[in-house]
Amino acid sequence: MTDKPLITADPWAVLRNQTPARIGLGRSGRSMPTKELLAFSAAHAQARDAVHLPLQAEALAAQLADLFGEPTLQLRSAAPDRSTYLLRPDLGRRLSDESRALLSQQTPAGCDLLLIVGDGLSAAAVERQAMPMLAALLATKPKGWRLGPPVLATQARVALGDEIGERLAAAQVAMLIGERPGLSSPDSLGVYLTHAPKVGRTDAERNCLSNVRPEGLSHAEAARKLWWLGQAARRLQLTGVGLKDHSDIRALS
Repeated sequence: MTDKPLITADPWAVLRNQTPARIGLGRSGRSMPTKELLAFSAAHAQARDAVHLPLQAEALAAQLADLFGEPTLQLRSAAPDRSTYLLRPDLGRRLSDESRALLSQQTPAGCDLLLIVGDGLSAAAVERQAMPMLAALLATKPKGWRLGPPVLATQARVALGDEIGERLAAAQVAMLIGERPGLSSPDSLGVYLTHAPKVGRTDAERNCLSNVRPEGLSHAEAARKLWWLGQAARRLQLTGVGLKDHSDIRALS
């Protein structure tokens, strides 16, 4: 008679190695194992920190200036502080009076693509992902595309890019912004592309690349997709539901 092993192999182990999702956590009596409960509490704390911790704006503005070779245009929304920003999403979608006055002093020479970095709901995502994402975009910029000055916006929502792009006469705007943190991804960056930005654009008129980070959509792949979408938007004169991302099909063909 063959002796049975004292320890039974965990049938969930292989699947857990393939995903950060919380699956097959097990139990201790009627409760979750202490190890998993502590891991969940730590992930929840990281997500809360990502939402509330302020962006190190001055340091990031200096990095942007070095990367682009020109001064960073620093703007902010009409939300005066983080608490107001979280309670009043509408204020995060429009510029403060001071930022409007600053933009009125800029010469709107126009550009093909205006790149805006906004803190959004995760400063951690912006601080970790924005610079490598922008570096990948600049390294693969198609010939003939004119970029606008680097813009850094704080207390920003996605739609804030519409007003900024309209005032700077940009043909397209790409807003790189911290996404709402999840319990396994507190530092995920979103990239929203809008053709002919102007106040009043809806989310249906944008294309989104989500979960940009090493564990999700890589910076290089996100840059490739964004340039594909940008060129398609230039040809079709639109973004949003009318522009489907066929970049992977083109790559396969």
